[in-house]
Amino acid sequence: MKVMVFGTFDGLHQGHLSYLKQARKYGDYLIAVVALDKNVLKFKGRLPKFSQTERLKKLRACGLVDNAILGNKNIYKVFKQYRPDVACLGYDQQADAKKLRTLFPKMKIIRLKAYQPEIYKSSLINA
Repeated sequence: MKVMVFGTFDGLHQGHLSYLKQARKYGDYLIAVVALDKNVLKFKGRLPKFSQTERLKKLRACGLVDNAILGNKNIYKVFKQYRPDVACLGYDQQADAKKLRTLFPKMKIIRLKAYQPEIYKSSLINA
């Protein structure tokens, strides 16, 4: 089964690694989608500390994903292109699970648990 995760992954840390390890349990092929810089600016109101190219490179090198790709201006386009069986959302991701269920009714959506969010949260680490 194909599992998809997505995020900013700004400064890959233990919280991200926990997220990826949790997601991997739901399938045998893990695709990680790295948010575009312009999407991060739009949704978070600030640019990430590391560029989308740097974040993608670090994610590919971490050894926990089978494929790491850059996202799209339209965040739902990658779901249409890769057709995952499962989408794993982080505890703090604001993705519209209801819209995902409507657009992709056969895809299972799972909200993953936080890993020490008081310590391992990019907004705290990269402040």
